[in-house]
Amino acid sequence: MKDNIFNKPIKKQFEFDEEVAGVFDDMLLRSVPFYKENIKLQIDILKNILESNDKVIDLGSSTGTFLIELSKQRDDLNLTGIDNSSAMIKKAKQKAKAFGSNANFIESDFLEYDLNGANAIIANYTIQFIRPLKREKLIQKIYDSLQNNGIFLMSEKLITENKKLNKIMIDIYYNFKKEKGYSEYEIARKREALENVLIPYTMNENIEMLKNAGFKDIDVISRWNNFATFIAFK
Repeated sequence: MKDNIFNKPIKKQFEFDEEVAGVFDDMLLRSVPFYKENIKLQIDILKNILESNDKVIDLGSSTGTFLIELSKQRDDLNLTGIDNSSAMIKKAKQKAKAFGSNANFIESDFLEYDLNGANAIIANYTIQFIRPLKREKLIQKIYDSLQNNGIFLMSEKLITENKKLNKIMIDIYYNFKKEKGYSEYEIARKREALENVLIPYTMNENIEMLKNAGFKDIDVISRWNNFATFIAFK
């Protein structure tokens, strides 16, 4: 379904409810630059590193796209998606069944969920929604939960410390959304709905957070404007 959620006045902050779940796949493709290419890149890396029966956990798995695509490449992995939105989990289970995927999706708060024993943990555009006071604790939990040589993949929206550059980057991003068919009104309404819900860090803040948790080998495998994907090894 096409994302038309923000073509009308909003009455609440953004949340991953039934309405959003119904259009979320379209929202991602039209709101996140190079989303499909980035997902493919991550999967190509994982499928060449992970061993049979390795445990992969996707935090904020939404409609299940990442794990379903990974299962097409490696059906010998133990795949679990965690999301606290019942609407997202319902959609993910429907898609997994339709594609014959072995990925398992669980409705739970991943801040509380036991992640121990994971060989890879994924958080695509998820950590940015965690309140800053809890964010570093979550990254520490991820590090502690990973097996030795485990992998953490994290995609995030960024801000930059240079205010002039930051404004230019935001304008470029908004032009991207216009090219994908969103109106000025929809862009403004979504920005309003996400205010104080999505709180991005700078590139350096994200890297420092990973280092503080214990990750030693950190790299950026993808970046476009104010979106980046980090890979960190335990």
